[in-house]
Amino acid sequence: MINSEASSEFSSPELALKKQKYNSNPLKDRSTDHYRNEYISEFVDKWDSLIDWEGRAKGEGDFFVDVLRSRGKQTVLDVATGTGFHSVRLIEEGFDVTSADGSGAMLAKAFQNAQERGLTLKTLRADWRWLGRSTESRYDAIICLGNSFTHLHDELDRRRVLAEFYAALKPNGILIIDQRNYDYMLDSGYSSKHKYYYCGNQVSAKPIHIAEDLVRFEYSFPDDTSYTLNLCPIRKNYMRKLLREGGFERIRTYGDFESAYSDKDADFFVHVAEKSVLTPSVPMPINQSIRSLAITEDYYNSNDADTFYSTIWGGEDLHLGIYDDTNDVKDAGFATIDRMCSILPELNADSKVIDLGSGYGGTGRYLANKFNCRVTGLNLSDTQNDRNRLMVKRANLQDNITVTHGNFEDIPAANDSFDIVWSQDAFLHSDAREKILAESFRVLKNGGTMIFTDPMQADICPEGVLQPIYDRLHLTSLASFSSYIELAKLIGFEVEATTDLSTQLPKHFSRIKEELIANREKVAEGASEEYIENMLRGLDRWIDGGEQGYLAWGIIKLKKPANS
Repeated sequence: MINSEASSEFSSPELALKKQKYNSNPLKDRSTDHYRNEYISEFVDKWDSLIDWEGRAKGEGDFFVDVLRSRGKQTVLDVATGTGFHSVRLIEEGFDVTSADGSGAMLAKAFQNAQERGLTLKTLRADWRWLGRSTESRYDAIICLGNSFTHLHDELDRRRVLAEFYAALKPNGILIIDQRNYDYMLDSGYSSKHKYYYCGNQVSAKPIHIAEDLVRFEYSFPDDTSYTLNLCPIRKNYMRKLLREGGFERIRTYGDFESAYSDKDADFFVHVAEKSVLTPSVPMPINQSIRSLAITEDYYNSNDADTFYSTIWGGEDLHLGIYDDTNDVKDAGFATIDRMCSILPELNADSKVIDLGSGYGGTGRYLANKFNCRVTGLNLSDTQNDRNRLMVKRANLQDNITVTHGNFEDIPAANDSFDIVWSQDAFLHSDAREKILAESFRVLKNGGTMIFTDPMQADICPEGVLQPIYDRLHLTSLASFSSYIELAKLIGFEVEATTDLSTQLPKHFSRIKEELIANREKVAEGASEEYIENMLRGLDRWIDGGEQGYLAWGIIKLKKPANS
């Protein structure tokens, strides 16, 4: 039972309830406040046998820790603390957590659980609808987990709560909110692997009533006791719509902690949404480079782009390939990496590499596998970073590879940190090329090497012919071999080699177009027709520009002098 010392700190009417309170027809109990009549002390005491902390930790892995840490978040408000699992886990991982809940019984149990693990929770009794009355603090992240949001039965309450969450976040803060897969439950009936959230071996959690406006769950325990919860079955796309209309941006949805999932197979959906500084109501910054990177980040985080690149580009990276010995997009991509490696100083276990604009991280995994070197992947797309981390874990390369959210105009690393600065086909998204090269010079060790590829314009290019490509990239120009070399020398680099591979550019985009046409049906499962049509037109422009000799592509190798 909850001890009296903990209970006294969280005085609440439900602590005194001996049984759950429902009306004569419990299916009519649909008020947002009703959860207080459901989470009675006896039910809360048994909640951890339903959850099974060890099983849940194994099922979730480091998902939430990775999402928060990779985005540089430190202060976290856990608004649905429950019995404390996530609050305790995040505190143990070094986060600054405030634990909130509307149920005094849950908070008392959470406080007790934390004490048993040698921790003291910072607790906050709060009704989400008036969160601002309970805290004036602003947080890097808010987590609302355990299907808790579906206790809100009224749409006005849901919208009000999201507005309160939004207000409690710092700019660029994130909201992580989960829900059951009610879509499948409503459309096809209930099924569950119980692999992630409800892991207790001798506990049953299943719906006894399913309707569009109410799902009633029954939780049965080995001692023949059972308890119920009335929940609102919120559909996935409706939840995403609420988040967008609440001002959140860059909404990414995972199924059972995976970025690639089948709607019918997922038990739970997890939404990660950002409170962005660059909201639609605020004019874009005057700085063209910031504007371009913000647009690029939104683009690569979109479902359209993620589906296209992960399906057509080989699934490992988003880079141009060398097609001398293959016609396969993925193999051609690795041929480019091999060509770049062939002109580098020898890599080994002591080598430290940073990959700027690392995308899905195929290059980093290739280098770590082949040379056992240490690789930092710096990339501004959370969607790509999350997929990269998953693939790093599957390859068992966590000790070799770190995936970091950020951009190459402001590299989050100390001076003289890396032996190699590597990049493939990423710098074209920024006009601040001098800043990129200067940052690369700064983080390189003396005597270190910078090597990169980039789609460029030819040194001699008629004015205006590439304007459609500039418009698509939201830029005013592309670099060229000569402009990169001039900038590099100005910053202090020694130019060691340039390799002109311009003939490969139209070959590559032609192959991408062929693959898109051949796999159009598959791509259309996750990307809109408008996106596909725009992509086909864009590919034609790259092919035409390459064939006309207006575009260039190749490898540039620079060295930071040993006495810098």
